[in-house]
Amino acid sequence: MKRIELFGCPMDAATMEETVAEISTRIVTKQFTQHVAVNVAKLVHMQSDMQLAHSVRSCDLISVDGMGVVWAARMLGHAVPERVAGVDLFDRLLTEAASLGWPVYLLGAADEVVARVATICAIRYPRLQIAGYHHGYFGGDQWLVVDRIRESGARLLFVAITSPTKENFIERWKASLGVDFVMGVGGTFDVVAGKVNRAPRWMQRAGMEWLFRVLQEPRRMWRRYLVTNSKFALMLGKALTVQRH
Repeated sequence: MKRIELFGCPMDAATMEETVAEISTRIVTKQFTQHVAVNVAKLVHMQSDMQLAHSVRSCDLISVDGMGVVWAARMLGHAVPERVAGVDLFDRLLTEAASLGWPVYLLGAADEVVARVATICAIRYPRLQIAGYHHGYFGGDQWLVVDRIRESGARLLFVAITSPTKENFIERWKASLGVDFVMGVGGTFDVVAGKVNRAPRWMQRAGMEWLFRVLQEPRRMWRRYLVTNSKFALMLGKALTVQRH
């Protein structure tokens, strides 16, 4: 897999197929793998949040998630083949886990949401072994949750907690989790549970998934995307100016 660097963040320029194949190989050979998907918001926050930046840079696989990041990388001369969206990668890895008998653990979201995700996944992937699940509001009792994950026998762990909490949680506890693969999946559980709808394919391809989120949750999302998208545009403009000169 080819690794590039964009705004101080290393990334793996790979297709979805290449990413799934690499993760599967590492799980089979029991190479611990910490995965993260990087989008525009995460890249922007990494510029000022040094703990988040360290947690992301420490990952073994760093996928390009977000058409804004794909386009920016290409404009700066990097050959990024496609976007590897976290929600799509989650689906592909559960398919692999069901086929190959790898138990999974689901961590994050509200209690009723993660329970619904576990039920839906058991139906959607009939052979999937769900080793356990736990909500994401555990505060200072992190070590108790880590113990549950380790004792569950899970080989894959999916963490659906907001950034930068999930990245820092994984970085802090990765040596104690007892899994072969761990991935932060952000709001994926809300999508699977039907709490949040995903943008139509044409909006995803057009890089307008953020707009769809704003239209669904305007009060919560408009400021977040306005600020991060504006800062990212400034970062890209500055990088292009430097490159030209």
